[in-house]
Amino acid sequence: MHNSTRALAITASLASGQGRPRVPLAPYFMLVLALIGIADAFYVARASYTGQALWCPIVEGCNAVAQSPYARIFGVPLPYFGLAFYVYMFGAAALLAFDPFSRGLRLGVVLYTALGVSYSIYGMYLQLALIHAVCIYCLISAVITVVLLISAFRHFRATHLAAVIGRQLRDRTPLLARS
Repeated sequence: MHNSTRALAITASLASGQGRPRVPLAPYFMLVLALIGIADAFYVARASYTGQALWCPIVEGCNAVAQSPYARIFGVPLPYFGLAFYVYMFGAAALLAFDPFSRGLRLGVVLYTALGVSYSIYGMYLQLALIHAVCIYCLISAVITVVLLISAFRHFRATHLAAVIGRQLRDRTPLLARS
């Protein structure tokens, strides 16, 4: 559907009093991805906390990466940062599910996931170029983060036009009619 056709459909939906147009399922998909990310980061964080070796089912390098000098920032294990990232992402996706047209929230989620992807790229560079080992859990996290960014961006684009039209209609409505 072209943007002009989509704009007309959204305008008709909003003007007819049917409320907001149908919202994409991206925030719910992002919730599921964040939960998977939480599980992944929690496993590695728990192993880092207890000192246990990681189970590396596909790629033999998880423990080499976890024990490398690059595995800590200011003495804090990186999996803790990953866990915090995904917990925050879960909260942001939940808020986005409740208010999918919030301009600041939509933009914030895109920027936050872009920051996560940037760090994932840096982490993959460290593993391949300096550590010479690959952690499957880091790879899973990187893929999840990229898919989160794609979902956030698609949601941003899908709801942008509806949010703009909704604001325009709301601004044209007299104040007495709004209450």
